[in-house]
Amino acid sequence: MQALILAGGKGARLRPYTTVLPKPLMPIGDLPILEIILRQLQSAGFDSVVLAVGYMSHLFESFFSDGEKYGLKIQYSFEDEPLGTAGPIALAIDQLEDNFLVMNGDLLTNIDYSRLMSEHIQARVAATIASHRREVKIDYGVIQKSAAGQLLGYDEKPSFEYDVSMGINVFQRRAVSEIIQPGKYLDIPDLMLELTNTGYAVNCSNQDCDWLDIGRLDDYQVASELFEQRREDFLPQT
Repeated sequence: MQALILAGGKGARLRPYTTVLPKPLMPIGDLPILEIILRQLQSAGFDSVVLAVGYMSHLFESFFSDGEKYGLKIQYSFEDEPLGTAGPIALAIDQLEDNFLVMNGDLLTNIDYSRLMSEHIQARVAATIASHRREVKIDYGVIQKSAAGQLLGYDEKPSFEYDVSMGINVFQRRAVSEIIQPGKYLDIPDLMLELTNTGYAVNCSNQDCDWLDIGRLDDYQVASELFEQRREDFLPQT
């Protein structure tokens, strides 16, 4: 199995830390977050990884080299300018297998990657989105009012649940090849919508797992604490 990991962003929301390190190389406990991901993928049966890099790309090559240390074959795809979350797929398309996983390089999760890949292949769909149930709590009394602005009632501190994208997706190479264009900026939500508009099937697979998107400083702190408390849940092979 093969994964394309998006690791080209500048991590602006994690500055000043990301002025010296790309976000995927930020340490969670004693390991860079990207190393945790690579170990998980290898343990799940992946043997090939393409790192889509841009910002400070030389550091990724220094850290991970050809991947032999991790039991993986690691190749690199270099972008000279930001191409979004789906644009890098076009740059690496000649390196990718018939079905491949695409994920952000700044996630802390214990998703079952192997099961997700199997679900996608068995369903014979163009793409599969890994989704996660998130609860959003409102810490205020929400006003209910009529169209004329008259008070109807209050909903005190309500909670809402949503299925959100985990930043982990599986694609069928043949299908996406018809849409992506080398050098063109494209985000994955737009690619997914274009696939459905073209008539392809895109599945959403809800994942019962831990998941944190390390995009902000408070997220990074929570992820670091969670990893330290439950390291064995994220690196079971150790």
